[in-house]
Amino acid sequence: MQDSRRAGALAALATYLIWGVLPLYWNFLAAADAWEILAHRIVWSFVFMLCVLVCTGRWQTFCADCRTLWRNKRRGGVLILAALFVSMNWLTYIWAVNHNHVIDTSIGYYINPLMSVLFGVVFFRERLAGLQKGSVALAACGIAILTWELGSLPWIALVLAVTFATYGALKKQLCFNPFSSITLETLLLLPVAFPYVAYCVMGEGNHFSLATPGLALLLMGTGVATAVPLVLFSYGANLLPLSVLGFFQYISPTIALLLGIFFFHEPFGAAQAAALAFIWAGIALFMGVERLRR
Repeated sequence: MQDSRRAGALAALATYLIWGVLPLYWNFLAAADAWEILAHRIVWSFVFMLCVLVCTGRWQTFCADCRTLWRNKRRGGVLILAALFVSMNWLTYIWAVNHNHVIDTSIGYYINPLMSVLFGVVFFRERLAGLQKGSVALAACGIAILTWELGSLPWIALVLAVTFATYGALKKQLCFNPFSSITLETLLLLPVAFPYVAYCVMGEGNHFSLATPGLALLLMGTGVATAVPLVLFSYGANLLPLSVLGFFQYISPTIALLLGIFFFHEPFGAAQAAALAFIWAGIALFMGVERLRR
């Protein structure tokens, strides 16, 4: 039992470390625009996930899930929506990293768990304890501080939080194997992504050619960067309690925050610090109440 839990913890730690340092990877691809990177990410994620399905013996499960979707058009529609929302999330994240908004992305992913809680209350009629309502209010105070400081809503953080929370809510309705799900999502996006990749390859500003082999390999590697953390996350989730897994999820935005401040040298003033203090307080309050309720 201890060995399996240790293996799960290592897998979860590796997952969130990879997600945390992804801003560095997208920054290496800054020569390409966000749309081109997104299209390559979809295409190569699909290719890599097919390899994962075959190598891990999940091909039959994938085929069964495809048949289920074909018979149940409503679930197919939900999966299409999930694919659209995750692609919006990916696009916003890539654009933000390559336009010096890494700190905003970290704030978005700090907010995301509390946004998911809010969605649970609104769409799934889940109930919150009084103090848990306070945790959502604290996060809202953090957003209000950023809005006051910026003179406008912190749209990058909000788009990332809302799209990923919506994606999570849609996935909750599907109850699909995560390996099948990400493969199907990228498959559904392939009719748009692949022609766009072909258009970019034939264009003058092509970044996927023998003239730029390093960049071409990095674009292909977006599939690996997407699929490997997913595989590790699935493995860790099967071996760890949700409470432990929930703790690990704050590693990646913390790494992104540190990268934004110390590597990308983005401005980080008193308003951002105060906003994060409110958000962190909300997270700590929510997790504390959850622990007491158990």
